[in-house]
Amino acid sequence: MQEWMKDPAAAVVRVKQELTRRIPDREARFRTLSTLVEKEVAAVAREEREGGAVPEIPYRDLAAGEVPAALADRVRRRGCAVVRGVFPAERIAAWNGQIGEYIERSRYLEKQRSRVGLDKYFATLGAASPQIYSLYWSKPQVQARQSEELARVRAALNRLWRQPASGPAFDSGRECSYADRLRRRQPGDTTLGLSPHADGGSVERWCDPSYQQVYGEVFFGDPTRYDPFDATHRVTTEEIPSPAVCSVFRTFQGWTAMSEQGPGDGTLQLIPIANLMGWLLLRALQPDVAPDDLCGAKAGKALPFDARWHEAASSALVSIPRVRPGDTVWWHSDLIHAVEREHKGKGSSNVIYIGAAPWCEKNAAFLPRQAQAFLEGRSCPDFAAEDYEVDVEGRATVDDLTPLGKHQMGLAPW
Repeated sequence: MQEWMKDPAAAVVRVKQELTRRIPDREARFRTLSTLVEKEVAAVAREEREGGAVPEIPYRDLAAGEVPAALADRVRRRGCAVVRGVFPAERIAAWNGQIGEYIERSRYLEKQRSRVGLDKYFATLGAASPQIYSLYWSKPQVQARQSEELARVRAALNRLWRQPASGPAFDSGRECSYADRLRRRQPGDTTLGLSPHADGGSVERWCDPSYQQVYGEVFFGDPTRYDPFDATHRVTTEEIPSPAVCSVFRTFQGWTAMSEQGPGDGTLQLIPIANLMGWLLLRALQPDVAPDDLCGAKAGKALPFDARWHEAASSALVSIPRVRPGDTVWWHSDLIHAVEREHKGKGSSNVIYIGAAPWCEKNAAFLPRQAQAFLEGRSCPDFAAEDYEVDVEGRATVDDLTPLGKHQMGLAPW
């Protein structure tokens, strides 16, 4: 742990003073990016009217191992994509049923009622703590993570990133398994919403030296040249340990649809502007923000997007297009996203959360801890240690891992 992380509140004040001194033209920089953001917000609105701002890619078009050139620049600009038809509907239906049975066997709801205080990690977000199932090791989850289909999709998306001239920051063709949870949201639910935010660090984006290098053009160079898909320095960032913060490097967050869902079904919303983070960072350095405040960012929490500070971009929040079972949704690790506050649809809105965490030293270092949790049926070490699956019959074991799955889990060398 870095020294500044021992007292993040003091570090925020100190680092903000340093950045204010080192960036005397921060107001001019912010005005420059505000003009660009205004244009992007208008473009998102236009694209929504004309068919949708979120790019869509047929899975068959990734057969060559890359996102087609005609779509690649648009995905980089929007920072997100829906990949259609990754899994056949029959396999998804079987997985969805097996997950329901697994939840029953785990006695999840009974165990959850005995837990208290687990929502504190999401206290800065506008809605209640999400009642997502903190289950990681059902066989469908493990089978999906290690599937050849998702390996192909993730490799193609990873290749959208630009590698440093000195050598690749990560191996786009190798994946580190990252165990995440399940969402099974029922019609009429109003408890699972999440206000707009970004995962993977909050105050770190200003305070961590590697993050300062990630956003070097924004702070110290030409802010219009900031590239959110530049992999340089991304794999050396360090996050404050917290069940609300992802400690691995993800090129994209993502999920696989287990049911049909779309706008109004209590599903994902995005601000599809990939380079918005630079504008957010400079917003916190403007004179109207208190010396100890970074527009509401708190150590160990998700990074909030607050209309009080970020109103100029708030109208660009859009719901993802309607997806079918077997489609997958992906968004850049810096992208602002939210969850609709109410499920107004008629069917359960189910997903398996699976992102893209390519092989690099940072991600490889995480694997031994995760592998031990897998072997013991404990929660993924990046999340609260709820450990619902320790005594569950039928959870996935090493015998359920394919050779690729063992590589991805770090239980066999590549």
